[in-house]
Amino acid sequence: MRFDEFQTHRQQQLAADPSLLDAAETNVYRALAPLRPEPPADGSAGGDGDGGRTVYRCDLARAWLRRYGLPEAWSRRAMVGRGVRHGLDLLFRHLHGTGARLWLPADVYPVYFDLARAAGLAPGSYPTLPAPVLPPDPSDGECPEYLLLANPSKPLGRHLTDAECAALTGWLERSAHRRLLIDAVYDLDTPFAPGTRRLLDTGRAVLLHSVTKGWLHPRSFGIVLLGPDDTAAAEAFRGDPPAQQQLRLAESLLADHPDTPRQVAAALADRAERLFARLPAEVRAAVPAAARTSPGNYFFPVAVPAPALLAEHGVLALPATAFGASTWPGSVLTSLADAFAPSAPTVQNAPSTQNAPTVEATR
Repeated sequence: MRFDEFQTHRQQQLAADPSLLDAAETNVYRALAPLRPEPPADGSAGGDGDGGRTVYRCDLARAWLRRYGLPEAWSRRAMVGRGVRHGLDLLFRHLHGTGARLWLPADVYPVYFDLARAAGLAPGSYPTLPAPVLPPDPSDGECPEYLLLANPSKPLGRHLTDAECAALTGWLERSAHRRLLIDAVYDLDTPFAPGTRRLLDTGRAVLLHSVTKGWLHPRSFGIVLLGPDDTAAAEAFRGDPPAQQQLRLAESLLADHPDTPRQVAAALADRAERLFARLPAEVRAAVPAAARTSPGNYFFPVAVPAPALLAEHGVLALPATAFGASTWPGSVLTSLADAFAPSAPTVQNAPSTQNAPTVEATR
């Protein structure tokens, strides 16, 4: 069942039986709206006018590198864009021009495939549920080859393990033509997770990050940190920059709201505990410990089919197929529904959610 099909099914089920435990909400922007920082007072987050001073991309790149404990000398490789989706769109178009082979996770984010195909690529896939399984080595080892992964990963709800990072490093070492693309949009901590830093240290990884999850501002600002040998892609980013309104918003988020990602992670941890408290004991026991303890996580895979959770426990969960072409029969619980919200908002002057994205899929 695809994501859009499941959303229709979910609404039908909740309308027919309001007593169901809704563990299938995916709109983090609506759930955490009180934590979303207000745009700068000059209104620079929206509209087409200039309306303010000039913000330079190089300054934002250095500010982002400082925040995440990365060398400021890498600023020439830190491409400023409008988020992970925008970065992938430009990268995929560049890869098509080089004749590269691309591997995508089959069951993480269906839009990965949409972006790749729109760029003219014919991506291969590999599963991540219930654990990542890297693609086989091709017979043609001379073709440029890129593998996209997410760390932390939805819907696994956890970071890569040491063994998985070792497997990825081994995959790189088996061909000089291989590179990694790391989507770190769900990493709310500073610095980035040890596994991400370990893979960056190979010198053969591209890192993508944005303010989408940590600051709840989708499609506004992101960074693509190119690898030392991937700088040929830089020209595409220089030719398609964010608007000044978006750059001023990014400056405000990084400078004036540095604690928001921690607040988001804390709010999600509270919601997770409320979810676990409402789950039947045997369902709660099926949640992997790594997902349950991962900071800022709101995806919890369980090796129980969604229809069984619904019929036997009255729990509405997402089937794994909502995330892509998964053959894993399990399902994914989320902690974003109103049932897991705090009893009263803790932040004043919450912005309107009228224009918030209606699905989690925005990055």
